Amino acid sequence: MNTDQGCQFASYAWTSVLREAGVRISMDGKGRWIDNVMVERLWRSLKYEDIYLRAYQDLAELALGLGRWLTHYNHDRPHQSLGWQTPMDVYTPQAKAPAA
Repeated sequence: MNTDQGCQFASYAWTSVLREAGVRISMDGKGRWIDNVMVERLWRSLKYEDIYLRAYQDLAELALGLGRWLTHYNHDRPHQSLGWQTPMDVYTPQAKAPAA
């Protein structure tokens, strides 16, 4: 498992559970937020566009809300970095018409 060096991931409580489960631990270099810049941007969008705007009552409601948001993020929400297209438009192969 690769994580940043945040205290929640570097703690003995967390690393001991991973070791006991046989999980190989890998951490980004100190201050290397750039290593995960795409994922960091995804989490920022998720927090500011959904989580901070809603008052989820429990984990089940949160899970449903995150599923809805991720579907929106991938299918409906245009991304500047993708030329204002959605990830589904860019990364899903389109059926091509047979050559004439």
